Amino acid sequence: MKSFNSIKTLCVTSLLALAMASEAVAETTLRYAEATPNRGSRAEALQFFADEIKERSEGELVLDIHWGGALLKYSGILGGVSAGTADMGSVLAAYEPTKMRGLSIGDIPVEGNSDPWVAMRAMYELMTTNEQIRESFADEGVVYVGNYTTTPVQLECTEGNAIHTLADLKGKRIRASVIYAKIVDELGANLVNFTYEEVYQALDSGLVDCSAGYLYAMRSFKTPEVTSSVTLTNWGQITGFAMMMNKFSWDDLNEEQQQLMLQTGSDMVDFYAETVIEESQAIIDALPTGELGNEIEVIKMADSEREKLLALSDKYIDMWIEEMNQAGFDGQSIWDEYQQLLAKYQQVVDEKGYPWEG
Repeated sequence: MKSFNSIKTLCVTSLLALAMASEAVAETTLRYAEATPNRGSRAEALQFFADEIKERSEGELVLDIHWGGALLKYSGILGGVSAGTADMGSVLAAYEPTKMRGLSIGDIPVEGNSDPWVAMRAMYELMTTNEQIRESFADEGVVYVGNYTTTPVQLECTEGNAIHTLADLKGKRIRASVIYAKIVDELGANLVNFTYEEVYQALDSGLVDCSAGYLYAMRSFKTPEVTSSVTLTNWGQITGFAMMMNKFSWDDLNEEQQQLMLQTGSDMVDFYAETVIEESQAIIDALPTGELGNEIEVIKMADSEREKLLALSDKYIDMWIEEMNQAGFDGQSIWDEYQQLLAKYQQVVDEKGYPWEG
């Protein structure tokens, strides 16, 4: 009897071990490279994606997020994801303008791409349906899964350097990036180049007078502590900012898991847009109160000045199209499709409101 009980215990233990081993094999852990800290609305969006992927896959897919550049810095994320150092990561086209030509379309400031939801939805549809762009990503060893945005570009300035008109930019020491930097340079500003993580120190030390920043980043980077004014230009936004996945890791997923990833990426766009739009308004309201640091003067740039600003994008649109053509794409058709998608989603907002308002 004792021998029988021992055998029974051994069988039960073996079955449990096999079940646990089977469960371990079924779980796929995906290393995710994120260059910014785990705070703010975009971090919430990435965590939403991770939580939803785990829940919807019933634990088969799990994201292991490496925050704050612990695994890869922004400049190395595309190469790292492509090489398999990370399975997924947050990629900025600005760091890889040649390899991410298609994604860089989202960095051109035009009238239609100043709304976070409209711009991200247009980017998501373009990046997931345009075969030229999808193939170009595959050539770089990655697959597009979802989109982020920095929110529209605003001008944060230190004491005595408030921007009311474009003429005020002349002679100012300003930190900006991609096409925004080229345009403020044309307007007579003196560009100073460094990463966004250094913005606080640069403003505090007087290295720069202003930074082309973003409402959603003001709380997490604490810039209201070292500025005195914010000029609301609502000047385009950086949406050449995507969640990418290693092509081999993607191919290891079954079709159902791939669709789950894409659908969750799409849902993340809506979640992030809702969060960041609400947060942006809350920050605008809080800036004058001193709640975020100094009592910040909020200046709304006149529509006539903003129109002049956007008009300066025209030659950069032509340059982007020409560079795409030279790289073997049909640049004009991609640009036209992007414009149609921006109009499509703006019409949705105008007629029905945002999805979360229904």
